[in-house]
Amino acid sequence: MWRSSRGIVQRVKLFRYSTSLQHACYSSSQPPTLAIRREDGNPWERRAPFSPAHVRELVRKGIRVLVQPSNRRAYPGQEYANVGAILAEDLSESSVILGVKQVPIDALIPEKTYVFFSHTIKAQEANMPLLDAILEKKICLIDYEKLEDDQGRRLVAFGKYAGVAGMINILHGLGLRLLALGHHTPFMHIGPAHNYRNSGMAQQAIRDAGYEISLGMMPKSIGPLVFIFTGTGNVSQGAQEMFQSLPYEYVSVENLPKVAQHGATNRVYACVVDMEDNLIKKKDGGFDRAEYLAHPERYASAFSVKVAPYASVIVNGIFYAPGAPRLITIPDAKRLLQPSQTPWLRVTDGCPMLPHRLLAICDISADPGGSIEFMKECTTINKPFVLYHAEQNVDYESFSGEGVLICSVDNMPAQLPREATDFFGSMLMPHIPDIIKSDATKPFAEYQGSRIVRDAMITSSGELTTRFKYIEELRNKNRESRAALMTAMESSKKVLILGAGFVSAPVVDYLTRDDKTQVTVASAIKQQIDVLANKYPNTSPVLLDIHRSREELDRLVEGHDLVISLLPYSLHPDVAKLCVKHKRHMVTASYKSPAMADLDAAAKEAGITVMNEVGLDPGIDHMLAMECFDEVRAHGGKVTSFVSFCGGLPAPEDSDNPLRYKFSWSPRGVFFNVLSGAQYLKNGQVVQIGEGGALLDATETMSFLPGFNLEGFPNRDSLPYAQLYGIEDAHTVLRGTLRYKGFSEAMKGLLKLGVIDPNSHPWLHPDGPAITWRRLISELCGCQPDILLDSLKDYIYNLVDEDTTQLAAIVNLGLLDDVEVEKCGSPLDTLSNYMNKRLAYGSGERDMVILRHDVGVEWPDRSSETKHIDLVVYGDPEGYSAMAATVGFPTAIASKMVLDGEIQGHGMLLPFSKEVYLPILKRLQKEKIEAREHITDGATAFDSENVNSEIL
Repeated sequence: MWRSSRGIVQRVKLFRYSTSLQHACYSSSQPPTLAIRREDGNPWERRAPFSPAHVRELVRKGIRVLVQPSNRRAYPGQEYANVGAILAEDLSESSVILGVKQVPIDALIPEKTYVFFSHTIKAQEANMPLLDAILEKKICLIDYEKLEDDQGRRLVAFGKYAGVAGMINILHGLGLRLLALGHHTPFMHIGPAHNYRNSGMAQQAIRDAGYEISLGMMPKSIGPLVFIFTGTGNVSQGAQEMFQSLPYEYVSVENLPKVAQHGATNRVYACVVDMEDNLIKKKDGGFDRAEYLAHPERYASAFSVKVAPYASVIVNGIFYAPGAPRLITIPDAKRLLQPSQTPWLRVTDGCPMLPHRLLAICDISADPGGSIEFMKECTTINKPFVLYHAEQNVDYESFSGEGVLICSVDNMPAQLPREATDFFGSMLMPHIPDIIKSDATKPFAEYQGSRIVRDAMITSSGELTTRFKYIEELRNKNRESRAALMTAMESSKKVLILGAGFVSAPVVDYLTRDDKTQVTVASAIKQQIDVLANKYPNTSPVLLDIHRSREELDRLVEGHDLVISLLPYSLHPDVAKLCVKHKRHMVTASYKSPAMADLDAAAKEAGITVMNEVGLDPGIDHMLAMECFDEVRAHGGKVTSFVSFCGGLPAPEDSDNPLRYKFSWSPRGVFFNVLSGAQYLKNGQVVQIGEGGALLDATETMSFLPGFNLEGFPNRDSLPYAQLYGIEDAHTVLRGTLRYKGFSEAMKGLLKLGVIDPNSHPWLHPDGPAITWRRLISELCGCQPDILLDSLKDYIYNLVDEDTTQLAAIVNLGLLDDVEVEKCGSPLDTLSNYMNKRLAYGSGERDMVILRHDVGVEWPDRSSETKHIDLVVYGDPEGYSAMAATVGFPTAIASKMVLDGEIQGHGMLLPFSKEVYLPILKRLQKEKIEAREHITDGATAFDSENVNSEIL
């Protein structure tokens, strides 16, 4: 009944159209003339506004039709000539000229009516020169896009065939993508849309593939395929029309989890997602369509958590308006494209498992940076696919490798030019009687045609019509917006680095590889900032003493988009407060101190990202640990123990001093650390080590890399990491520090000598009298100032409990020499200043970093094993030290991710989530910073072969 009624309505419309067309033709002494121009903007554009069949009808009604010759047009010129059209290069005889896409400016004929998609109604910058030319030539412009009914619905469009072609393309691409992943599927026999004469032939190919699917010929390892269609308009309907040639079943959003895990493989599933299915009001939940259309900024999208995790293919046909919530953001993509998100993917008969559930996206909306944020650039008909790599945030032309396949051709209907022309022309025909009434030589007010055509007239007599006067105002606003955007773009990549020490160089190096990034390095040491500015492009030096120039620091923070603080950790909260004040993002390699944690709410309120602990330790140690933990959990295991040791050391060949240690930065932290206490968890019991040097008595031999002759001791408080890492069930949690054997013994001697005392000493006041190291040591030991050297050595020998190693260390470090002391207030600071020079790295010497994680794992079958993760990095005497590289590069990578929108969380963050740590670890590999892993069987490997049992 519905089809029959629809047919009657259609025949009535055609009768009315025929009658009005005859009236239009015979009301004038001269037969009206229409012209169809060639499409010359794109080599793939083969469409026309009318097919020969439409032209035949126009000619029969007395309309002269001129057709500009084109060998590219899908319908040859001869077919138009055969039905009565006149092939003519010169179209000036016609008062109305029709096309599909924009007309080149130099081809515009003055005082004519032009009908085409002008793409000017939003004051699109690229087409404003075209609009200016149309106004100057007093052309009457009718835009197909504005031929609308009373409800504002478009009456003439190619949308359906954008959906049809898009669906064909993505099925073709899906076959190639799955093949690259090791799976031959029936989709392999579906070609690209432009390979078919018409959609019917493509539909038959899809139908054939569907038949094979229904016979169970899809690899079981792929699991159920779920197609998500966004929107319910013509685009979505056209795509679904093709999809329905497969054996399909529609499901609701609520049933997606069940279908994705338990669905059949002899059919495919579809889910149509409309606004109310994924949009949620930020304030109190719920959804109101009218409110959303008026205020999209009030809503958030749940698509990435409610729909996308269960999608195999997403066919996006929704229009994206600036300010509206995106379907999938860049961070969403990093989360969605991880294997652990897809526990239902199957491994059958040794077939390879898919890397993740989401295989392909067909973004028919073709809006770069829109609802699919990481779709940065439209693809083309000749290169329709790219593979988006979420961890690297890049795309490349390939079907193999990591990532999701994207098709985003912006002129999809051009691939089915004949059908698209037929479809479009049928919708346009009823409006021709009113279009030919247009006369560009007469005032707009004299137009006597329909309201529909009148309201689609953008220009007339050299002016914008009343309905489109807003374009000029919008154009002015766009100019202002563009100017603001250009300013923002210039500043959005402006990075302020506070501190120009050894870590700064790799940070500047990495960031300035992108020529759009401008870096300012601020420090109180002019030589350091000048070296960086002279060595790296787009780098500016600023002399800044943060303690004395707080106003200048305030101004600098305000003038940059992101601040990287490489200052001492105690200064980070002051910088963070300024970042909150000016709403600027911040990155630091230091621990998230309690003072920084207290600023979490303020940072969230300001909408800024403050990423902490992205250096080495803390930083890479977290990331490698979380990567291991998440992998264990993804496979059903649990972490039973975690022991981690890390240290920055000189390379073995450069460790020839009593401490077996050298400094490329201030030694104070190294010395002060041995005064600190520590606590950790061992076999379910908390072990505590007191302050004042007791830590050195807890030192044990580390045998995991025996060639390095290492020792280690616990590092501060390990207990919070059980919760931070999500391993609360672990019976052992220890984080420790690595040194070469001999370090602790030598340090014990210094401790007993009193030179690691952080308290002020009267003999070390900077303005006090000069003093030598021998005299200072005599004073600290309570000896006479003029005591003989041998006697002083004997005294110290007894002081260090007759330990010849400790005594030798004190002597060999020059602490008994008659060399004047540079006094720094306290013994600790004075010793740090001295060692910073005496144990500095010499020319050609190199440092190294060693990191070791031992992770005990228990699997569901009660079996157990230990994962051993080793990171060993050597410094390059001609490049960066190992410490500079392992702190600087991850800091720079995290900063770039914040700049590029890959990290969008607000507040005080840590690199504990996959979408943060996996990309950083992946990109560190390109900087030759990569860990190795091996596994041993057994409940624990923390025995004498790895870590002394007295520690664990």
